[in-house]
Amino acid sequence: MSESKNSFDAKSTLKVGDKSYDYFRLSAVPGMEKLPYSLKVLGENLLRNEDGKNTTVDHIKAVANWEPSAEPDTEIQFTPARVLMQDFTGVACIVDLATIRDAVVTLGGKAESVNPLNPAEMVIDHSVIIEAFGSEDAIEKNVEIEYQRNDERYKFLRWGTGAFDNFRVVPPGTGIVHQVNIEYLARVVFDRDGLAYPDTCIGTDSHTTMENGLGILGWGVGGIEAEAAMLGQPVSMLVPRVVGFKLTGEIPAGVTATDVVLTITDMLRQHGVVGKFVEFYGQGVSSVPLANRATIGNMSPEFGSTAAIFPIDEETIRYLRLTGRSEEKCALVEAYAKEQGMWLDENTPEAEYSEYLELDLSTVVASIAGPKRPQDRIELTDSKAQFRKDLHNYSDGEVKDVVEADAPAKEDVADYNESRPGHGESAAEGAEGRPSSPIVVKSPEGGEYTLDHGMVAIASITSCTNTSNPSVMVGAGLLARKAAEKGLHAKPWVKTICAPGSQVVNGYFERADLWKDLEALGFYLSGFGCATCIGNSGPLPAEISQAINQADLAATAVLSGNRNFEGRISPDVKMNYLASPILVIAYAIAGTMDFDFDEQPLGQDQDGNDVYLKDIWPSTDEIESTIESSISREMYETDYQDVFAGDERWKNLDTPDGETFAWDDESSYIRRAPYFDGMSVEPDPVEDVKGARVLALLGDSVTTDHISPASAIKPGTPAAQYLDSMGVARKDYNSLGSRRGNHEVMVRGTFANIRLQNQLLDGVSGGYTRDFTQEGGPQSFIYDAALNYEKEKTPLVVLGGKEYGTGSSRDWAAKGTLLLGVKAVIAESFERIHRSNLIGMGVIPLQFPEGESWKSLGLDGTETYDIEGIEKFNDDTIPKTVKVTATKENGETVNFDAVVRIDTPGEADYYRNGGILQYVLRRMMKEDS
Repeated sequence: MSESKNSFDAKSTLKVGDKSYDYFRLSAVPGMEKLPYSLKVLGENLLRNEDGKNTTVDHIKAVANWEPSAEPDTEIQFTPARVLMQDFTGVACIVDLATIRDAVVTLGGKAESVNPLNPAEMVIDHSVIIEAFGSEDAIEKNVEIEYQRNDERYKFLRWGTGAFDNFRVVPPGTGIVHQVNIEYLARVVFDRDGLAYPDTCIGTDSHTTMENGLGILGWGVGGIEAEAAMLGQPVSMLVPRVVGFKLTGEIPAGVTATDVVLTITDMLRQHGVVGKFVEFYGQGVSSVPLANRATIGNMSPEFGSTAAIFPIDEETIRYLRLTGRSEEKCALVEAYAKEQGMWLDENTPEAEYSEYLELDLSTVVASIAGPKRPQDRIELTDSKAQFRKDLHNYSDGEVKDVVEADAPAKEDVADYNESRPGHGESAAEGAEGRPSSPIVVKSPEGGEYTLDHGMVAIASITSCTNTSNPSVMVGAGLLARKAAEKGLHAKPWVKTICAPGSQVVNGYFERADLWKDLEALGFYLSGFGCATCIGNSGPLPAEISQAINQADLAATAVLSGNRNFEGRISPDVKMNYLASPILVIAYAIAGTMDFDFDEQPLGQDQDGNDVYLKDIWPSTDEIESTIESSISREMYETDYQDVFAGDERWKNLDTPDGETFAWDDESSYIRRAPYFDGMSVEPDPVEDVKGARVLALLGDSVTTDHISPASAIKPGTPAAQYLDSMGVARKDYNSLGSRRGNHEVMVRGTFANIRLQNQLLDGVSGGYTRDFTQEGGPQSFIYDAALNYEKEKTPLVVLGGKEYGTGSSRDWAAKGTLLLGVKAVIAESFERIHRSNLIGMGVIPLQFPEGESWKSLGLDGTETYDIEGIEKFNDDTIPKTVKVTATKENGETVNFDAVVRIDTPGEADYYRNGGILQYVLRRMMKEDS
């Protein structure tokens, strides 16, 4: 850490107990004391990192003199204290760092000079796939399969822990990255060689914002930005607007933290908070448990804000103590926060905010969200009616997945070897006003049941959002207990999953004796990791999958997660709903979304009496008393005492060594990245785009799930064809996410989501386009077309609608776009992270003129595109607009000025260098020379 210029004479000493710490005093800068909490953290960051170049006196004054009502226009350089990674994105990061070492050696430098400069920590949590479920040995089977499939990746990561300084890995089977972060990795206040400063952390997963609940400022970035931050490059950003969100009242009985967060998500999406900080304040904050704060912070990407933060207060300290942090750490956090005006209590003066919202927690009602976006909140009482309204969008059969294999004949649908009751029950009985395509599945015992639209195919207690929260997890266990006592069961067609966020959950389930109750309903421990929410639900039983596809059923998934985008959860499931873990179990019992919990019984008890949801819903007192008796500090201390060691499988991996990695050309998982091939010390000038063709013509709300390679690898697709050529058996395809370290697989999976609708084609979904290198522009896989365009040296563009790139901070959504040959993306608006990632890979993001779209301009994607004005970047300027000329096949032209969405000088430098990593590498070489 370089020495600050300390122009404000802010460096001071803080005495805590018997120990003294250096720190940078915010009160040394007039105006800092009145700022919102989050901007105080930014202000301290600039004070401590003032170097006279990236961060100057003017930058510090700009933050101190922040005008709440002003539009952001001041660029600052934010230097995070650490970087957090999960393994999907993290493997790609370490591949890139290893590749940078190779590039440094090629350009005459030393490999060992490339290391993370600040702590970089990874939790392997995205690789477990729920193959086995509903049995006692499910977790052991899933972990065994995980190690078999990911042997190469895990060996590579173990190499990284030895080769790189400041890099640590939490092995598989420990928990979900964000839960491990708040329970163990998070510092809240750093003590680095006697210097105290706020813990700030960016992560390669958008839900890094879960740490906001602890008062830690940070958010998700692309792996590209994270790698640059690891190498000492600050994050370029504009001083944001801050939305003050006032909380009052208390959560009523029967309402969960999940209901609160879905309500807040709905409110903030409607308000509009993209690119802004959200900060919670008010008397109601003190009544919000830390776990609930973390749940709210976790969902920041779903409502679109950069961060959603709570200040430090007594509840923060209570949580730190509970989770095993030392008394010395707790004392430092409290003393530092109070000294810096970052402490919240009844005497804290109210800051001024850019915008205001308010929620009385007592008004929140039970809710779910779906069928395809987290902000589509539905009050539980309206869920059945809303399902029927939405069903016509999923069951009319107009949009076909052309990659799907032919459905089997009805007589070929295998009997379902059920192990639980449920014979003769229908997933939906005679619902009026909707298509009905029921299909009968028979059991070997002679019983049968009917599957229909709305059937719950997956009920999953999963995800960082809720499995970190004891109130909803214990609540789910208690509801399962009451349901089992009444003789209720999950329906036999439901795949039941329970994947807690950390081993601590297993501990308090055991102590409260809740596992037997969850297991009675089929919810056995399936694994510790990010499962259903990332698309790792695993396959449905073959009989269920075949029946769904034969009858073209609009099957549903109910999960306690944060993401329910189309095509994400399972290729067999069309409609996805977010719900609390308690409601996940309720829907597993109901077996269908076509269900009214107020009016319809879940079943009958042993005496034949109807049992309704209200009859088995646990009381607040029951939940709280169970938490009190089953969770202790010692549980956290025990589970995290040797968290980096791993089990015997991890310890026994045959790990390579050496300062540079020995790449294996036969590897289907880990390949040297191509981004630095042929790179020179000085960047080539940027060029205008001439004669480009449209690779994809897309509508509104195209997410990074639609763009980025994720979920299963379908046979017959370009990614599968590549693996076939490598001799990989179909059963070992694994997921696209697990193969992020191999660009050859990933580029073939870009824009290949089965729900992506490229409007160059009529009524076709999946990874297809029209290939205009061939006469008539026939339908082709996007990857195959891109190869043909590359052979003809034809650049490509993508046209999009509103909110292009919504969703996770997926670096491969940008990397794959670049590797396919796309030079520019032109959309109506961009989500923050994906826009930044495109620039980080050297792809220019452009916006249609205000109020215009490709539709309003009469474009259909068959045109040839020229983009003039990009070359102005070579003059060290950022053009506000560039001229786009679209020439139709008949010679007619459409002209418009596209807005350049490179917003800061730092982003412009990245673009001129062909990407952020090239920029960092060139700077590194100059500094070493």
